[in-house]
Amino acid sequence: MRKKQCIAMLLAGGQGSRLGLLTKTVAKPAVPFGGKYRIIDFPLSNCSNSGIDVVGVLTQYQPLELNSYIGSGQSWDLDLLNGGVFVLPPYMRGGGGEWYRGTANAIYQNIPFIEQYDPDYVLILSGDHIYKMDYSKMLAAHIKNEADLTVAVRPVAWEDAPSFGIMNTDETGRIVEFEEKPKHPKSNRASMGVYVFTWPVLKRYLTEDEKKPDSQNDFGKNIIPTMLADGRKLMAYAFEDYWKDVGTIESLWEAHMDLLGEKPVFNLADTRWRIYARNPIMPPHYVGQDAYIADSMVTEGCEVYGSVEHSVLFAGVVVEKGANIVDSVIMPGTVVRKGACVTRTIVSENCVIGENCVVGAAGGPIALVGYSTRIPAGVRVAAGEQTDEEKLSEEAAHQ
Repeated sequence: MRKKQCIAMLLAGGQGSRLGLLTKTVAKPAVPFGGKYRIIDFPLSNCSNSGIDVVGVLTQYQPLELNSYIGSGQSWDLDLLNGGVFVLPPYMRGGGGEWYRGTANAIYQNIPFIEQYDPDYVLILSGDHIYKMDYSKMLAAHIKNEADLTVAVRPVAWEDAPSFGIMNTDETGRIVEFEEKPKHPKSNRASMGVYVFTWPVLKRYLTEDEKKPDSQNDFGKNIIPTMLADGRKLMAYAFEDYWKDVGTIESLWEAHMDLLGEKPVFNLADTRWRIYARNPIMPPHYVGQDAYIADSMVTEGCEVYGSVEHSVLFAGVVVEKGANIVDSVIMPGTVVRKGACVTRTIVSENCVIGENCVVGAAGGPIALVGYSTRIPAGVRVAAGEQTDEEKLSEEAAHQ
């Protein structure tokens, strides 16, 4: 293999349990987003646009759909002879095999893959964030600062800071303290889960961490605190643009709402930094004579005969006459029957919302309908409720 200055390792094995029924059958990075994408499209596109042409995707939980979706990497211009995108599940070795135990252990188990390219630097990414970022600028800052580790940070609201890893820095941007989800944060500079490591340094710390029986083998809990304690040079890289952790139902819904409006908070239409995806070939969407659509994203293959307001419709969605969709996210292949009302809800792929159903409510918490769920006519799903075929069957059995 030809030497690479920097390669990327994308952590995509998480279950995403906070997304509830959305990740019951797929890994979090494979969850659909923005009408025609999946969450993993964002870091993969960022790599392609940043000139990073070797990406290892570390999978574990429910990997089938993610593996199939990534394929050869052609959609992101990552199908290369000397490089490309590689799916890296846990595998058996001479001494046996084991699951990835933590984020650091996942990288440790793939040291042989990394060493093929003899990189000077390794970019570590999370597969569950929505953002556009030029990693080459972060890498340039890392090299200029002669850092051992550079962590991308972004200011968050002070009330949200206890939910993040917080980086406290001096006036030069050097990290002097790392607090994992502090109750009383000293700053609001949150780690984005984007790291540039100098590879020989990272390799040493990964190897040493594996020898500690009480370690959780995690970057945030073990590797970064140990490097700080050793006096290693850790620098913060300030990122001011849009970034969203979509690890909860509420935040995933909010990120979709950020796509709407004449001047959206997050603009997918910006051609200066394209997001690439692997999309089905479908005919143009169709809008019926009596349909009403306002402030919404409607993807190819959709048929709209009812009313859609401030919502995102993925490919192949059908909204029958008299159906009403407001402030909602309707994922691919779903049918909303006539007279149904869907409000502040995320509906997963290939669902059927029966006639005259009422799902969600204005002003309430976000409701969720799981994968391939068929809701019978007239059923109500309350605001904040999660339902799927299994739950509906249990309810029917108790009636």
